[in-house]
Amino acid sequence: MNSPRNAQLIITARLISDFGAFLNMVALATYVYLLSNSAMSVGIFLASRVAGGIFASLIGTTFYRRWVGRLPLIAFDLLRAGLLGLLLVLPVAQQVLLLPVIAFGLGFGNSMFAIGLNSQLPHLIKAEHLLKTNAWITSASSAAMVGGSLVSGLLVAAFGFETVFALNVVTYLLAALFILPLRFSHPAPSDEPIHERGEWATLLQGLRSTPVVAAMLAVAMADTLGSAAHNVGFPIISKLLTPESASTTLGLMLAVWASGKLIGARIASRLKGSDNVNLERRFFLGVLLMSCGFILMFQQQTLYGLLLFSLPAGLGDGFSEVGLMSRLQREPDSLRLPIFSFLTLLQMTGFGVGMLIAAPFYSWWTPGAVVLLFHGIPLTTLLVVKGLAIRGERVVRNSPTPGS
Repeated sequence: MNSPRNAQLIITARLISDFGAFLNMVALATYVYLLSNSAMSVGIFLASRVAGGIFASLIGTTFYRRWVGRLPLIAFDLLRAGLLGLLLVLPVAQQVLLLPVIAFGLGFGNSMFAIGLNSQLPHLIKAEHLLKTNAWITSASSAAMVGGSLVSGLLVAAFGFETVFALNVVTYLLAALFILPLRFSHPAPSDEPIHERGEWATLLQGLRSTPVVAAMLAVAMADTLGSAAHNVGFPIISKLLTPESASTTLGLMLAVWASGKLIGARIASRLKGSDNVNLERRFFLGVLLMSCGFILMFQQQTLYGLLLFSLPAGLGDGFSEVGLMSRLQREPDSLRLPIFSFLTLLQMTGFGVGMLIAAPFYSWWTPGAVVLLFHGIPLTTLLVVKGLAIRGERVVRNSPTPGS
């Protein structure tokens, strides 16, 4: 297994793939609204995309148990390219009807690609290089988010939607080309067979034996609710602070946040200590920093204050993502795949439900109060997890030792 070569190919493929994902996320939402002139149609489109991700999380484990290696990853890149290609050849009247289907397929392809890549990364990269590779992947994803989000609007304005969709098709084809040379090592036979009652029973059994991983997943789930709230609030706080240039403020805020995430990922990869306990602490610390950063961001009354606290919010996001991915990839093969499928399910449902729940609060409360409430959920979950850990340590400390 050629780890450095594989790492370079994966990071490049992820950069191009995520750039394409953010490019079409912005362009398609605008395109749907222009075609339909209906906010409800945009909502259906976004809901279909989330539904595709949820469906992927439900079948991802079974799929990747049967089909492993680079071919499924290439297939999902080609699927996304093909779906966007439909918008270049179909008449507009048919596109309106097919857009929810295209959204579902894109959500499905994005999530299946992520599940397959994250769960199989230990078969591509040597264990000692996993932490740094995850940090570079997070950095690449952050750069892609800024580039895709900002470039999309400029390209649409300059060249039109068809040019953006054509470029998007090219990005997925290029990502597939970078996946093609990857060489996977074959997984060793597992000493922990799949539970006879199925994958979910295997997952539950594995989480009982590793409660810290269960705690990390619980915090990650709570964090998606906070993320949903601040994503709904981004355009609102931008318009409140700078009514005349809300889109510019939003772009600057996302750029500073993503820069912080990139820096956080780089710092996380350079810190001393790469044992499980170090990765777990890194994740919990990252969530704490991120939630506090977003809470402080939304309390600001000036653009400079908003941008100032965007940076620690991004730093925490980079910290937490690198810690979570690196820690989960250390689980055995029998557990790692269902964990990543379950994580995708938590993120998709938490984000989708969180946006639906958070949106009405912005008509009742100030943005600062809404974000404080929803980012208070992961902070409370962190406190509960820490309390349970302290209690468990006391029980172990006070339990009689054999022979005493």
